Amino acid sequence: MNEIKPKLFADGFLFLEAPKWRDGQLWVSDVFDHKVYSLTASGERSKCLEIPNRPSGLGFLSDGSLVIVSAKDRKLLRYDGNSVSDYADLSSHTQWWLNDFAVDSLDTIYVGDFGCDFVAGQPPQATNIHRVDQDGSVAVAARDVDFPNGSVVINGGRTLVVAETWKTRISAFDIDSAGNLSNKRLFADLSGRQPDGICADETGAIWAGIYNTGEFVRVLDGGQITDSIKFQGSGISCTLGGENGRRLFMTAFLGTEADMAAGLPKSAVFYVDL
Repeated sequence: MNEIKPKLFADGFLFLEAPKWRDGQLWVSDVFDHKVYSLTASGERSKCLEIPNRPSGLGFLSDGSLVIVSAKDRKLLRYDGNSVSDYADLSSHTQWWLNDFAVDSLDTIYVGDFGCDFVAGQPPQATNIHRVDQDGSVAVAARDVDFPNGSVVINGGRTLVVAETWKTRISAFDIDSAGNLSNKRLFADLSGRQPDGICADETGAIWAGIYNTGEFVRVLDGGQITDSIKFQGSGISCTLGGENGRRLFMTAFLGTEADMAAGLPKSAVFYVDL
């Protein structure tokens, strides 16, 4: 297994999730600070959007607009470059906070939720992945998924890959022509590693932030880990971007759970060029 040394890109944040690269900018959700930032190619803060109900997953539609999970009120928001507006309301479809999502080339969104009152200490339980179509309509796409977290569409739109954090595994679903999910199967058993945010490289291999071990790992379908990047803290999420699409951006929290609870600004973005 290859071990890679990362470089610092930007720091001084509370808890960075869901990095996404678009048009020379890196977008990130600072979950605990209720903000979404864009960062320039040199790591400087460019724009800041206030998202009062806890931003989480981010993704881009084909027209270039940014979709933002507003977790606590269970909505998807849309930023068109000028203003933030409602895109889809899932509050009548789930009682749990929304989490992360994937969007395909047809602008179909697959979004997961917590499945329990995690903040109140309820034990995890299986929940649903919802599909949000272009017209804003919402339907259950898959049931009995355990804390669906980071997700990505691969294989030319034919496969959805989802991190099931507390089950320490990554699962895959077939996507049919109508956007329905079926044939859930194991993509990778991570042997106790808790995957958070994920992305896919051009071969379909998955890069995953590992919350409990502070790693970022590249894992193949079947579970073989080929590469590892290690931090002292928690690995959170990742994306590929940069000028040639081969820069891996990673968000990490460089501290303890107590530091996190105290609101210390120990979250940062790092990168490696692959």
